[in-house]
Amino acid sequence: MSDVIDLPPPPPLDRLADAREIALFLDFDGTLVDLAHTPGAIVVPPDLGSRLRALAERLSGRLALISGRSLEDLGGHCPIDGIACAGSHGAARRDAAGMALGEPALAIAPEALDALRTGAREFGLMLEAKPHGAALHYRTHPERADLARALADEVAARFELAIKPGKGVVELTQTGANKGGAVRAFLALRPFAGALPVFIGDDVTDEDGMVACEEAGGFGILVGDRTPTTARYRLPHVSAVYEWLSL
Repeated sequence: MSDVIDLPPPPPLDRLADAREIALFLDFDGTLVDLAHTPGAIVVPPDLGSRLRALAERLSGRLALISGRSLEDLGGHCPIDGIACAGSHGAARRDAAGMALGEPALAIAPEALDALRTGAREFGLMLEAKPHGAALHYRTHPERADLARALADEVAARFELAIKPGKGVVELTQTGANKGGAVRAFLALRPFAGALPVFIGDDVTDEDGMVACEEAGGFGILVGDRTPTTARYRLPHVSAVYEWLSL
């Protein structure tokens, strides 16, 4: 893993696609939209859905959004019809036609949510309940990061949940749900199977997707300057992602 961000920009997408079929896996927050103080405050280009569908068409359907947001939340911010997607860190997946893939994702226990709600009130954290998990946000109060992590650790241990730290957030999900699993599931299916996989993401949870792409002969592209990372290439910000994708 890289200890210092000294990564080159990726080769042009068109050059890669000329050499071999490419499968793109794109994170959403921090990759296609800039991060905001709260999950609902992001600013999404009004035509992003149509731009992504055009990109998917250029790649013969080999494009998938892989987000920590639930599919319902993701679709509420960006029209995802006609685009393969995985939500809730890969726990819920659907193909470009909207057909669910794999077993239905499980919600976390109501008792776990109650414990998180009580702790969030006590520590002044924002709790975001999701269909398949929950998130404790502290981006507006970074000094409360340790409190958020301690609460997440305690609830995860009690209810056998997985913890996913991120930028200003710590999430809890069912064990086994991660973006790498989503990448592997898509790569087992047409039209993704056999293509060179590329994952673009900015956060710690995107590392699982990058590792899955590396294992399949592809690579990851880091957005920003987070360390450490398994990414092979780097783009400095969201605008550079749009430029590289020709969105």
